[in-house]
Amino acid sequence: MANLKLSHIYKVYENGHKAVNDFSIDIADREFIVFVGPSGCGKSTTLRMVAGLETITAGDLFIGDTLVNDMEPKDRDIAMVFQSYALYPHMTVYENMAFGLRNRKMPEEEIKQRVLKAAKMLDIEEYLDRKPKAMSGGQRQRVALGRALVRDPKVFLLDEPLSNLDAKLRAQMRTEITELHKNLKTTFIYVTHDQVEAMTMGTRIVVMKLGYVQQIDTPMNLYNEPYNKFVAGFIGSPQMNFFDVKLKREGDDVDVIFANGDKVTIPYEKVSKIHEKYLNGDTTVTFGIRPEHLSVNKEGKGLEFVVTNVERLGNETIIYGKVGDKVEEFTMKDEGRNIVLKVIDREDINVGDIAYAEPNPSKVHFFDAETEVTLMTKIPEYNTIHAVHDGDYMDVLGHRVELPETYKGALADAHDFELGLPPAAIVPGKDFSLKVAKTEKVDDKNLAYLVNGDKYLFALVSDDVKEGDDYQFDILNEKVNLSADGKELLKAIGDQESFMGRFSKTEKKENGERVLHFFYDIGDYTIEAAPEHGYKINSIDGDNCYKYTYRYAVDRKNIRFAGEGEEGLKGEVLEILDYGNVRFAKIKANGEEILVNVDKGFDAKEVKLAFDAKDVSVYSTRIDMMIC
Repeated sequence: MANLKLSHIYKVYENGHKAVNDFSIDIADREFIVFVGPSGCGKSTTLRMVAGLETITAGDLFIGDTLVNDMEPKDRDIAMVFQSYALYPHMTVYENMAFGLRNRKMPEEEIKQRVLKAAKMLDIEEYLDRKPKAMSGGQRQRVALGRALVRDPKVFLLDEPLSNLDAKLRAQMRTEITELHKNLKTTFIYVTHDQVEAMTMGTRIVVMKLGYVQQIDTPMNLYNEPYNKFVAGFIGSPQMNFFDVKLKREGDDVDVIFANGDKVTIPYEKVSKIHEKYLNGDTTVTFGIRPEHLSVNKEGKGLEFVVTNVERLGNETIIYGKVGDKVEEFTMKDEGRNIVLKVIDREDINVGDIAYAEPNPSKVHFFDAETEVTLMTKIPEYNTIHAVHDGDYMDVLGHRVELPETYKGALADAHDFELGLPPAAIVPGKDFSLKVAKTEKVDDKNLAYLVNGDKYLFALVSDDVKEGDDYQFDILNEKVNLSADGKELLKAIGDQESFMGRFSKTEKKENGERVLHFFYDIGDYTIEAAPEHGYKINSIDGDNCYKYTYRYAVDRKNIRFAGEGEEGLKGEVLEILDYGNVRFAKIKANGEEILVNVDKGFDAKEVKLAFDAKDVSVYSTRIDMMIC
């Protein structure tokens, strides 16, 4: 059996169309991974790249420890089941299942054993002498599965195998394929556009849209914690309701105010991870609530709507309605005006009734109206802290601390300002102390809720930090954004620097053989690239690669000053940025300004920068793609 690793996979066609963008996933041995998304999202293209039926434009595909980008499909030890079954009509079931094994020159007795074993597992023993035309769709799909099964492959790939079956048969086959996966104890990758198949079959699901991965997670995490509005709407049936609302915090509560003036109230504690800028009552956000997380009443509690249709399904009732004063103004496509509720049978709700929808406060979702990304991330992107500038000091979090030199220059005459502080920039120290209200596990991290007045400061802490502790900490000053009156004064420093440059090669004879050497050329600095990276760049862009400009990204920690006699990129030191806990030299090199970590005694005016080729990531500026 095998694990798979897809690392920064791209598929770009000759016309420039990007079918798959920067697809990365580690698939463990015996996982059942489902690729799901609407037509044209790139899920089948990705599967075909794994199978070797489509070439990979850029990125690496490993099966086990073997790089298989250029390996023939027949050598990958993968079996694929297609939507169309692809059975030979003139052959019996037995012959269809045995065909691939005979092509591999396998002994006939072993072929027979494998076919009979697979037929028994799939309950098609009595059909071995039949031809496909004498079988139902479900039976043919079992034959297609059996043909893959007899090969005993490392990985099974299934491309929408149930889409030609009726609803009842699809449900039956879902169960059978899931059971087959458990019995075989091997890796399955399954493509579907049906979110019900994805939710019921996958151990993890990859949700795709327009060639981009939207979220990779377990079925229930996708349902309960969607990363964005698309995932929220795609997973779940009927789909999630969405409304434009404004949020207004009032003490321990938050009012959700709808466009028609109706409002519902939820506890602040449920939305405490939402940044305070969205809770001022002025910012429009998207409110999402699933139909099954709404209750219905006629007492005027919640969002008013007119009932337009009722579907009574026995154990549950689906209620459709329109929000607003004039139902006739709306159409079925009016998002934010239509509402759907899924409730236990309610015989008192009928078409034409005025009713009210009340959300379960623990099941609400909120998304940024523009980016459509969730506002309720597991770990908030950043905290905003109010501070006061007073000469060489700042008053912040109830403490008076000395300002770093770089902060002084950025603040100038600003008095009141804000620090945008990521949770990871809060580290153990002694400058500050706040009480821990609670902690929670987020994946493999420990997130602390630190009490900061009437809100929380979120910090990533060690596992030994507990509720009720007085947590002492410092701030990594270089990771903070400073702003005043809505204007950014100082931007946090990232972890990477980028250099624009060209790509070149030389040809030498070594031991009587022609050998190519490839180079990254950044201004007057030339680094020899690893041969495999050189060939990869050349294979993607052809001979035009020597004409194009590339972006070479390097982690700052891997940039050093060149030693005596070592080649390097010449640069002029413009200034020193002192953040207190760390110092940077701002250097102009090759027409660009970059930052390099320096010690306190550094005072050079001119430098040569160096880094190793193995630390360089290469990006195409032509089609915005990571190459290697």
